[in-house]
Amino acid sequence: MELYNSIIEKVDGLLGNAQPKRYEYNPAKCWEDVGGNQLVMMKESAYELGGDNKPAVNYACVTSTDGFADKDEILVYGKDLNQIKGSVSFARIVLVKVNILDGEGEEDTEPLFRAIQDIDFVKYHVYPKGYMIRSSSDSHREQVRVSKEAVRKGITFEQVGNSYIAQYKKNPNIVAVKVIFVTTDDADYAGMRADAKKTRDITMTLSKILEGMATDCHSCSLREICDEVEGLKELHFGKEKKEFKG
Repeated sequence: MELYNSIIEKVDGLLGNAQPKRYEYNPAKCWEDVGGNQLVMMKESAYELGGDNKPAVNYACVTSTDGFADKDEILVYGKDLNQIKGSVSFARIVLVKVNILDGEGEEDTEPLFRAIQDIDFVKYHVYPKGYMIRSSSDSHREQVRVSKEAVRKGITFEQVGNSYIAQYKKNPNIVAVKVIFVTTDDADYAGMRADAKKTRDITMTLSKILEGMATDCHSCSLREICDEVEGLKELHFGKEKKEFKG
């Protein structure tokens, strides 16, 4: 799976100049999960990630290529949750390495797409206590309200990142997960937002291909993204050829 690789290759250049803190995945260090949606009232809030109209970006990219996400880890660029005093800009980027092969050793496209869908839904199944997440798929925002109690108890991105990875690792096709948290002022949040949109466009196009979209490229509304992303057009016509033979 190389459809998202051009986006992944740009990630490091968007994260600012801070040296990241790195943590290896440790399922024993997950933050307590409340198991469902929670409400953190403003009076209970210590601060908001992406609050006061600051940037707040989230996206996840899938790959099978070595070198992008070869081990489970958490990277933190900027202040950690137990260091923040007020609203800050925020981004959470996830790089997921997968391995889904058919009987001939080739990537099996439809199970791969189902895995991509599952990966996207993970963000709706992680509920760290005192860490209220508000997401918008249309604007690619992920704003987080952190409670005073969670800060007093020492909540960190390492613990929240472990919670995310634990959820991802429930999918047997996932080899490794890299979770990146960003709170620095000099990160390129506009660039991240543009890449979040492109990630969604690729996933939507892949969905249309698997649904059996028409092969007249001149009349297709998704032509631009197909032309831009290496492998999409080949996937589209390769699927049509396979179905024709079948």
